[in-house]
Amino acid sequence: MSRLTTSDHISLGEKLRLLNWGMVALILTIGLIGVALLYSAGGKSWHPWAAPQLARFGLGMILMMVIALTDVRVWLHFAYPMYGAMLVLLVVVEVMGHIGMGAQRWINLGFIVIQPSELMKITLVLALAKYFHGLSLEDIGHPIKLLAPIGMVLAPVGLVLLQPNLGTATLLILASGAVFFTGGVRWWKFLIVIALAAMILPMAWHHLHDYQKARLMTFMNPGADPLGHGYNILQSKIALGSGGMFGRGFGQGTQSQLQFLPEKHTDFIFVVLAEEFGMVGALFLLALYFLLIAYGFMIALTCRNQFGRLAAFGLTTTLFLYVFVNVAMVTGTIPVVGIPLPLVSYGGTAMLTLLIACGVLLSISVHRDLRISRTGLSE
Repeated sequence: MSRLTTSDHISLGEKLRLLNWGMVALILTIGLIGVALLYSAGGKSWHPWAAPQLARFGLGMILMMVIALTDVRVWLHFAYPMYGAMLVLLVVVEVMGHIGMGAQRWINLGFIVIQPSELMKITLVLALAKYFHGLSLEDIGHPIKLLAPIGMVLAPVGLVLLQPNLGTATLLILASGAVFFTGGVRWWKFLIVIALAAMILPMAWHHLHDYQKARLMTFMNPGADPLGHGYNILQSKIALGSGGMFGRGFGQGTQSQLQFLPEKHTDFIFVVLAEEFGMVGALFLLALYFLLIAYGFMIALTCRNQFGRLAAFGLTTTLFLYVFVNVAMVTGTIPVVGIPLPLVSYGGTAMLTLLIACGVLLSISVHRDLRISRTGLSE
């Protein structure tokens, strides 16, 4: 078990100096863009979305900074307990979870509603990073050593699929795959898993819920049911096209302001941006995401301890998947799966999850030169 030591103690002032302020500025900029878009989507009103989002974002930024200034060995030490806690909460969701939009994904605590599957995206990566951190290259080569981390992935994925939440389950698998690959698992083992998945897919079709089948069929031919299952994506494409190069102007989007665009404050917030600020505005936001993701991968590449390196790769891959899936979804490139746009879409748990992830990335960056042995002790 890991143990915190004081031999490599870094003062608060030194941590503030080492903090990646460029990354902090990017996160702040993206979050404020999200608040502005929600203000516009709400009819140029702070309610019902912009004000709560701003409050959540402010509190989340404070939490992110606290996490960023915390010794990275804390996250190594508590990786398994945090994973276990989220796994328990996923079980609680199945027993007494709050049902919304046809799915049972939330726990209503009265003063706050949380979605454990979102937080699992962070704790699963940290738990896998800790596991592979403790293995030697010889250990990773033994298939028996991979049974435990595979089980760590399959347990939450299975519980998330029961909610049902295919999109989040897919993100958990892909982010975990990044940790496995970075941890040293050979590529041919991934080919075996992909081949097995391809064999299972035809059988999996019969176990999909009706709405999941409808989403896939709509993706293939959205015009077949323009007023039903195909309505969302068709309206999204109309809004994307109407924005042109420079957009209609802030608060002037016809699809969003006239209520044609569904879920404009959550899954389809990127379309609001594209309609009001055009291709230029959309590319600007994507450029900010690109820089943020580049910062994350750079942190992973420059980190000198295995835990930080693996965690940074996994968390940055998670951030990338959020952006890629949401943008691909609203542009009709992939089926609609209900993944929010990071730090921009309205929502509490998703924003909290991403700010926690960014906080851990910043913590890894601050402590990137810290060497930690496989036992969790400083070298």
